[in-house]
Amino acid sequence: MTQVKIAVIGGSGLYKMEGLTDIQKTNLETPFGKPSDDIYVGQLDGVGIAFLPRHGREHLIPPGEVNYRANIYSLKALGVERILAVNAVGSFRPEIKPGDILVPDQLIDRTFHRPNTFFDGGIVVHVPFGEPFCPVLRDAVLKASTAAGTSAHPGGTYLVIEGPAFSTRAESNLYRSWGADVIGMTALPEAKLAREAEICYSVIAGVTDFDSWQEAGEHFSVETILKTLRSNVETVKRIIRLVLKMIPENRDCDCSHALRNAFATDLNLITTERKRKMGLLIGKYAKVGP
Repeated sequence: MTQVKIAVIGGSGLYKMEGLTDIQKTNLETPFGKPSDDIYVGQLDGVGIAFLPRHGREHLIPPGEVNYRANIYSLKALGVERILAVNAVGSFRPEIKPGDILVPDQLIDRTFHRPNTFFDGGIVVHVPFGEPFCPVLRDAVLKASTAAGTSAHPGGTYLVIEGPAFSTRAESNLYRSWGADVIGMTALPEAKLAREAEICYSVIAGVTDFDSWQEAGEHFSVETILKTLRSNVETVKRIIRLVLKMIPENRDCDCSHALRNAFATDLNLITTERKRKMGLLIGKYAKVGP
């Protein structure tokens, strides 16, 4: 399989990438099971990318059942160094409107049941996560969003809930009081796992609605939300094609060595079996002997 350095993880509404050529299809088996769907590797406007639909091409996988570990591990195995993640979100702010694009710089985790680390059963790792998104990749996404002519918001806090139900009005108002700007169900544990895999990660969040904090009469209908979602997807596709040309060739961000000082476990105490299983992620720090 051809190695690629950039991946797109498609969210709700984005199940394929039109214009992808020289396509190769793979569905890797990982130590954590299978990814959400086949991964398509090809060329988009002359740039090699991998495309993976987070919920599967038929949208059969709810947010809480996505195998995030297998998804990120598979992309790492393909040589991916940067991930553009597409997410549908609701807005907590009147100025962040349906149809807008937000490129978040912070996260709040309100998920409860999802495996959120590669490192269990014999390895303890604490990656730095104060800045959960790659600043270099975020900057490229913001420039591309502006070039695409979108109403783009440069930064904001994305609160991630377990789902699949939406928030109650009380919850929605609570999250607003915390300073959250948008709400969704899929950026975590995806962002944490990308950091553990030393992959740069940034979100392109398409706003579809105002969540639950407004009065009942102000809610958007499901039909309206879906219409906005489809419009957002077309906008996101334009942004992706633009950002591919803006990503620097070399990585000089901290994402590329996030594990360097993150091991709480003495590397000499990690079993050979565990090193082999996790070699893709820790091989440059804990070599497996002959």
